Amino acid sequence: MGNPGTSAPIRAPEALRKKLAKIGLHSEADLLVHLPLRYEDETRLTPVARAPWGEAVQVEVVVSSCEVQFRPRRQMVVRALDDSGELTMRFFSFYPSQQAVFATGARVRAFGEVRSGFFGAEMVHPRFRKVDAETPLPTEMTPVYPSTAGVANSALQKLIGKALAVGDLAETLPDELRQRLKLPGLARSLRFLHQPPPGTDLDTLHARNHPAWRRVKFDEVLAQQLSLRRAYLARREQGAPVLVAQDDLGARLLDQLPFGLTGAQLRAMAEIADDLAQPYPMQRLLQGDVGAGKTIVAALAACQAISAGWQAAFMAPTEILAEQHYLKLKDWLAPLGVEVAWLSGSLKSKAKREQLAATAAGAQLVVGTHALIQDGVDFARLGLAIVDEQHRFGVAQRLALRKKGGNPHQLMMSATPIPRTLAMSYYADLDVTVLDELPPGRTPIKTRLVADSRRDDVVGFVRKLVEEGRQAYWVCPLIEESEALQLQTAQDTYETLLADLPGLTVGLVHGRLKADEKQAVMAAFAAGEIDVLVATTVIEVGVDVPNASLMVIEHAERFGLSQLHQLRGRVGRGQYESSCVLIYAGPLGEIARQRLKIIFENTDGFEIARQDLQIRGPGEFVGARQSGVPLLRYADLELDADLVEMARTVAEEMLTRHPQLAERHLERWLGSREELLKA
Repeated sequence: MGNPGTSAPIRAPEALRKKLAKIGLHSEADLLVHLPLRYEDETRLTPVARAPWGEAVQVEVVVSSCEVQFRPRRQMVVRALDDSGELTMRFFSFYPSQQAVFATGARVRAFGEVRSGFFGAEMVHPRFRKVDAETPLPTEMTPVYPSTAGVANSALQKLIGKALAVGDLAETLPDELRQRLKLPGLARSLRFLHQPPPGTDLDTLHARNHPAWRRVKFDEVLAQQLSLRRAYLARREQGAPVLVAQDDLGARLLDQLPFGLTGAQLRAMAEIADDLAQPYPMQRLLQGDVGAGKTIVAALAACQAISAGWQAAFMAPTEILAEQHYLKLKDWLAPLGVEVAWLSGSLKSKAKREQLAATAAGAQLVVGTHALIQDGVDFARLGLAIVDEQHRFGVAQRLALRKKGGNPHQLMMSATPIPRTLAMSYYADLDVTVLDELPPGRTPIKTRLVADSRRDDVVGFVRKLVEEGRQAYWVCPLIEESEALQLQTAQDTYETLLADLPGLTVGLVHGRLKADEKQAVMAAFAAGEIDVLVATTVIEVGVDVPNASLMVIEHAERFGLSQLHQLRGRVGRGQYESSCVLIYAGPLGEIARQRLKIIFENTDGFEIARQDLQIRGPGEFVGARQSGVPLLRYADLELDADLVEMARTVAEEMLTRHPQLAERHLERWLGSREELLKA
């Protein structure tokens, strides 16, 4: 048989193969690593009288009666006996063929949870089969597999049993390496997990800390690391402009700033400066908490590209954020003689768009939204592409920006902190820089949780604050299923606050406003002409108004943790004591309660992200990467962090010393899903 990833397709009827494809099962190799969710012990029988309530057991009984009852609802009621007592089985949906199994005197094995019923021991919808007195018990635990509609567990068991008999279980870890890591063999591990012998401790299996599970989880993480590391090394083979500053533009920018850089910012700048001077493309993720000062680090990187005679592009996901960056960068760099251009998709005049497209071909720094990657926008010498809030862009968009300039260096920024274990695994193809200290002068933000029944108290708090000379944001609830409904809610909130706060100036900003209207509202708020700004989540990132010291978020239970943390970070930017009021509507679900507790108790974005990862898992954190990074099915980033560390080291060794085994390992675990990460 050939390589694992190119193994034989599953031998099954076409209709079944189509259903299996829905859960990623195409070949025998896929079946081998399709592991059970849980196990059931059908290797032994439990006497009816000794069956513990609430536990799933297997009994062998002889049918004494079977009847269809119609009250209180239609059901098939089977009464059966063994030597110790009587069992009632109830079926609320059944077929005549099933009814025929339960003829009086038939011997049946039933597996299910036993509970206390009207007539004693009872099972509802147990799994059953007809047997005789000589039918042997299974010799292995029964695995229960992840499945899809129309695919029975028994069908998967048969297919996987065949794959274990004829499939390729050859080792992809060199013996010396496997022994050094103290891992069991793969073939033995897979056979054990698919067919655990009688007496195996089910708790150990279900907890997934058996040595066999550890081997499988390591192999899965190793495949991910090999894929990402290979992509990283492939990019090192590509050429990129060597950006070495030819003047003191960066130093002049630093001299005119009214603040100094933190130690973390200086370290980040040194790492980026070194990357830009290399002949291969930088692929660095700059992450830091809200307010950690990523923008000035990006500006200094742009200065290095401009000083080397190249252009820099700065792309942000929303008009409000892009414009904030444009105004700030222009304020910093225009006095130093740098030409900073603005490019937005909402510019109406065709002539104006053409003029800006022409400017983009020669401007030293171009700031904009997705407009930067539209047709007709070209760069003469793009040396550095900066992408803010990188998780908001798909891989195709980042790749499109890179293609605009041949092969520029890329600096991606994120104010959504990525937990360390997540960065080590899903972002292993990037160099990661963390800004882990905030600039001095950021005032701590007090977080308050308030039930919506006390909304009037919050309105009073807003009035008192504004009378003291401060400003406030009032963010409307997130209504993902309907943008129109979200805008209506914002409009209603705006009108309500106008009535509740007579004498105060209330503004409204949302995603449907035209760019110039949004700009006018934000400029008025920044100038202090608006006391209370009602907004949808368009103000989630990038807005910087030092006099705004209160953030009110309605229906906070509808928001994710990273969004709540981002919104909270819009205040506390001046010298005034700042607050974030989270208004929630009860009753709260368990996850919403957990989220609000976490945001109330923590201000460190990395700790919030770590706890968020435990609640949500990695899928939602990395889904927007839209790349070839496979989600882990078996390994847990928190519990198996040591395996991620091991796999990172082993991946490097396998790619250099055992490239053929590395290739086979990738084929086994990722098959056709393994693709080179391009952006």
